[in-house]
Amino acid sequence: MSFATLFPQYFPWLALVLGLCLGSFATACVHRYLAGQTVLNPPRSYCPHCERQLKWWENIPLASYILLRGRCSCERREPIGSRYIALEALSGAFALAFALKCGPSPAFLVYVAFTTALLIASFIDFAEYILPDGITLTGAAAALICAPLFLGVPLFDSALGAILGAGLFWALQVGYRLLRKDEGMGTGDIKLMALLGALNGWQALPFTILAGSVSALAASLFYLRKTDALGLKTAVPFGPFLTLGGLLAPLVADRVTAWYLGLL
Repeated sequence: MSFATLFPQYFPWLALVLGLCLGSFATACVHRYLAGQTVLNPPRSYCPHCERQLKWWENIPLASYILLRGRCSCERREPIGSRYIALEALSGAFALAFALKCGPSPAFLVYVAFTTALLIASFIDFAEYILPDGITLTGAAAALICAPLFLGVPLFDSALGAILGAGLFWALQVGYRLLRKDEGMGTGDIKLMALLGALNGWQALPFTILAGSVSALAASLFYLRKTDALGLKTAVPFGPFLTLGGLLAPLVADRVTAWYLGLL
C-alpha cells in the first residue's frame, strides 16, 4: 500500500510537488528543443546565458526563482525568463487540481503525463508558432489507448472526439484559405485537437473550443500591443489556449455546463 493511499490528506501536496518538478523538467525540454538540443545532451541543467551548470539549489522549482530574484547568480546577473516560473506554476497547479479530482489513481498519473506533454508543446508554440508532431501525433495515439483504459472515456467517444476535433479544425483551415487566400490556422492545431478530442471525448469539444477561443481573444490584446504587430493579421498561437481549454475540460466543464443550462 502506497504512502498516498495510507495518508490521502497528504496526496494533493505530494501531487503539487510532483507537478512543480515536472514543470521544471518541462522548462528544460522547451529550452533544449528551441536550442536544437536533446533532453539528455547536455546531461545537466545549465544557465542559458553563461552556460555554466546550475547548482542544486538553483534548480528548486519556483523557490529558486524567488531566492535568485529572477536573475542568474553569475556575475552578469542576466534575467531568468518568465517562461520558467510560468511553466512550473501551471504544472503544479494542474497537478494539484487533478489530484483533488482523481485522488491517488491511474487517472491522476495519466492526466499529469498529458499535462506535462501539452505544456511543453504549448510553450514551444508560444516561442516558434510550432506544435511538435512528436507530441501531438504521439499524444493522440496514446490518448486513444489511455482514455478508455484509465479515464472512463468509452473508445467510441474518444475516437469520435479525435475525428470531430481534427475534422472541424481542418475544415476551418481549408475554409479560411479559400476565402482569404491565406493561411489562418496551422496544421499543428488540427493535430492538437485530435489529441484533446481523444483524451476527453467528443462531449468536451464545445467547452474546449469555447474556453480556448475566449482565452485566445483575451491574449490577442497583448499581441496587438507588440511593436511588430500587423493589426488583424497579427499571428497569435492558438495551440496554448486550446490546451488550456482541453485541460480545464475534465476539471470544470460539467459544472460550467450545468451553470449555463441553469441560466436558460
